[in-house]
Amino acid sequence: MSGIVLSASVRQNLLSLQSTADLLATTQNHLATGNKVNSALDNPTNFFTAQSLDNRASDINNLLDGIGNGVQVLQAANTGITSLSKLIDSAKSIANQALQTTVGYSTKSNVSTTIAGATSSDLRGTTTYTSATALTNVLFSGAAGGATAAAGSTTLGGTIGATTGSQVKDNQTTATAITTGTLLYGTGGGTPANAGLSLIGATQFTDGTSFTVNGHSITFKSGDLPSVTGSTNTLPAGYGQTGNIATDGNGNSIVYLGSGASNSTATVGDVLNAIDLASGVQNAVVNTTAGTAALSTPTGNTASSITGGKITLETSTGGDLNVVGKADLLGALGLTSATGSGNATVTATRTTASGSLGSLISDGSTLNVNGKTITFKNAVVPATANVPTGSSIAGTGSNVVTDGNGNSTVYLQAGKVSDVLTAIDLATGVQTIKSTTSGTAILQTTAGATNSSIVAGALHISTGANSDLSITGSGNALSSLGLTGSTGTGTAFTATRAAAPGSISGKTLTFASFNGGTAVNVTFGDGTGGTVKTLDQLNTQLQANNLTATIDANGLLTVSVTNDYASSTIGSAVAGGAIGGTITTALTWTNATTPTVDPVAQATRSNLVAQYNNIMSQIDTTSVDSSFNGVNLLNGDQLKLVFDETGKSSLNITGVTFNSKGLGLAGLLQGTDFIDNAATNKVLTSLNAASSTLRSEASTLGSNLSVVQVRQDFNKNLINVLQTGSSNLTLADTNEEAANSQALSTRQSIAVSALSLANTSQQSVLQLLR
Repeated sequence: MSGIVLSASVRQNLLSLQSTADLLATTQNHLATGNKVNSALDNPTNFFTAQSLDNRASDINNLLDGIGNGVQVLQAANTGITSLSKLIDSAKSIANQALQTTVGYSTKSNVSTTIAGATSSDLRGTTTYTSATALTNVLFSGAAGGATAAAGSTTLGGTIGATTGSQVKDNQTTATAITTGTLLYGTGGGTPANAGLSLIGATQFTDGTSFTVNGHSITFKSGDLPSVTGSTNTLPAGYGQTGNIATDGNGNSIVYLGSGASNSTATVGDVLNAIDLASGVQNAVVNTTAGTAALSTPTGNTASSITGGKITLETSTGGDLNVVGKADLLGALGLTSATGSGNATVTATRTTASGSLGSLISDGSTLNVNGKTITFKNAVVPATANVPTGSSIAGTGSNVVTDGNGNSTVYLQAGKVSDVLTAIDLATGVQTIKSTTSGTAILQTTAGATNSSIVAGALHISTGANSDLSITGSGNALSSLGLTGSTGTGTAFTATRAAAPGSISGKTLTFASFNGGTAVNVTFGDGTGGTVKTLDQLNTQLQANNLTATIDANGLLTVSVTNDYASSTIGSAVAGGAIGGTITTALTWTNATTPTVDPVAQATRSNLVAQYNNIMSQIDTTSVDSSFNGVNLLNGDQLKLVFDETGKSSLNITGVTFNSKGLGLAGLLQGTDFIDNAATNKVLTSLNAASSTLRSEASTLGSNLSVVQVRQDFNKNLINVLQTGSSNLTLADTNEEAANSQALSTRQSIAVSALSLANTSQQSVLQLLR
């Protein structure tokens, strides 16, 4: 072969064709493998760099499985925490149910004392009241000028007044003026037969005729005065006779005219006596047994009379005169000039004097003092024998009759201002009846009170200690006695007693700290300046020391433990709460009672303890079951995750022990736990702490899970980056290689054609040589 000689063109074409064939082979290899670097011969730098990148991507990819398992371990732990949280919530529900269950004791430990008169609005006890003094307006006497102050001796009655009628003559031809002995009508049957009123009287003084004097009735009745001997007494019940009059002793009278139209026995004097009995000028003492009435004219009064045929009617010292009757009837007596069957009125008025009140009290006026009635009566005080049963004269020389219950009658004709004050004191309780002798009461002043008095004309009225003073009245009693206030128009007079707080005011009550509460130091008072007055204020103080107070209608104050510590005993060595303070010397306190177990309630609470313990068992099993692939972060295991091929990037997760003990929880004991609210609240505190621990751990696991998932995603992306970088170094560009293949094919075809031409040229030379 060495002897073969190729032309330069052929040789050149052959070399070109050989080079093209090599390039084409290389391009086809690139297209076939997809790599432009298939071995270190192709590109040592790219080959080994790509191999390094692929190796790192492979190492990181191997770590992804461990990271994925770590994610599942964390999720298993998170699932366990979720379940544990629900179990804790169930345990809380059981504890709260225990709080809502009837406390396990029928009675709780307590101490008590009785405070007389204490109420929930005022614990200090019965308010001590003392008599106070109230002043009235100044009373004046009837002295000239009207500026002389009245005194206790000032009389209630005034100076008598009078009214005189016109002259009246009898019906005889001599026209003699009437006298007290003049008969009312007829000629009479006796000797001399010269009596009788004017003929008009014969028609006016008939059976049933009447008139009134100061509200009392005077009635004329035909017939003779009834017999009063033994069983023949036909007088009305309670009446007694005097002259031709039957009277009840209270101002009402019956005048018996006589028998027959011409045989009158009643005289004008009988009519005047009846008028005086009604007006109070005369007094009648009735002997119901004998049927008689004894008349008398009290001091200061003047009996009505006839002078020169003229009738003069007198008032009493205790009341004005008011006569109302038919005009013809009163005209027959010369008391009015009016005529006819209609009513006419005759009046006479008292006057005041230096010894009487300047404003006289009207007959029938009343005072109502603290619900008791004082009546003013136009009369003299009755004799002791005639005092109503059950009543008595209020002291020697008194003009007051009292019923012993505070109700009194003040007799105006001899009554004095001092008598009014006595009657008021009997109504208020300032004075009481000590004893009664022969119808006369011996009075005594209530301890601590002062009898009412009059000083410088003003009444100094003691309120008494029984109730506040309240005086109302009828008639003119209020105004006459200065009880109508500064304007003189008041309708009531009131005054308040002096009041002092109850027995424990200013006393202190202390309780040492009870079951860790705040010690109590209470001072009883009016509720100001930190003192305690009401039950609510006391409970506000006791609440911080786990105690509460109640009071009943009898003033029994009881301090008990609250439901939270129903199982504890006040003052015990364990619970504390010893009672003390100055109040213990003022009141007697009972010894602290021990709580009394309620079997039904405790049975309910024991059942709740069993339910709670079952929850604790479930917590223990749940924490053990919260594992994945043998790793349990809730049972004390640890988890280490490696994130890079060098092992330098890693995460260590330390597990926890979340069984019941690990969560600070423990099984409850029957008869010890849930027995009262304090024990129950202690369990709830532990459960709340366990919930907080679970939430904290869940947060930690969540944070770690987030880190792991981020690194998991990072590694996946990093693997892709490494593999992409490796591919960029070794992968062939198919478009480029295809173009190269096509170009090399064309080039090879051209080279073959060129070689053929070169061979053809050599053959032509050989032909020449032939």
